[in-house]
Amino acid sequence: MSGGKPSRRRVLALGGAGAISAAGLLGAAGEASAVGEASAATAWKRLVVVTANVGRANLGQRERAIRDVRDAVTIDGARTTPLVGWQEIGEGDGDGREPGWIERHFAAGYRNLYLRHSVAERVPISVPPAYRVLQQRVTRVHGGKAGVSPHRVITEAVLERVDTPGLRFVLANTHYVAGAWNGREDPHEGWRDDMWGRHFRAHRDDVLGHWRSLGYPVIWTGDVNRTPMPLLLPNHEKRAFGGGIDQIGWVPGTNGTQLRLRWTKVVPMHVDGHDARVAVLQVRKV
Repeated sequence: MSGGKPSRRRVLALGGAGAISAAGLLGAAGEASAVGEASAATAWKRLVVVTANVGRANLGQRERAIRDVRDAVTIDGARTTPLVGWQEIGEGDGDGREPGWIERHFAAGYRNLYLRHSVAERVPISVPPAYRVLQQRVTRVHGGKAGVSPHRVITEAVLERVDTPGLRFVLANTHYVAGAWNGREDPHEGWRDDMWGRHFRAHRDDVLGHWRSLGYPVIWTGDVNRTPMPLLLPNHEKRAFGGGIDQIGWVPGTNGTQLRLRWTKVVPMHVDGHDARVAVLQVRKV
């Protein structure tokens, strides 16, 4: 970006608050509190989660951005293998090269879900080799509006850690309609507002509510195009970042899989106003 005034998109993406500390979100005890639970629990396993809107402005930087997401976290000199929710893949980019770049840099055991899906290709998920995919589902939110917004969906995958049978959770990924909360009016403002509200309800009820009713914890990634965004489930949900439109959140389940946040970081992507956001979580089975 130039050194001039930041764009409205850039300001909205950055938000007004930084990362919330792990202690502030979960407390010292995390989500494991019962006496005797620790002795029956498996060891905590690291889980690196990334939300990444590739963007459409500086198209020459897209492959670099995808590669930098793959390299987001290095520990003790070794790259970790992040679980990634992508947004804007192939959206307005006529060359069709982004899926191939994701496959190139997220290879070696990765599963790249929805990458060429007829409905959900804009919001794929890259699953690292430490997890097997047990189930996939797409929740359709709305059909879009010509010249205003493409259709919107939520992509979902039930994942199980390969070395820990029963350690299962859901990853959900999505991208809300733009313009409903940017402070500007346009001829389609009413439609944008209605579709944003519909998306929020589908995210809350049809995705988080559905999977939690089956016992699964849910981690979600996405560009929500609103900051701050209200909590979807205020009594249960945690967020990795206090502001900004690119978000990572999670809610607990009842299947014995526990999540806790360790730290966060931001990875510059150099395409437009979005940077990739990273939550380094830990998971275990009790």
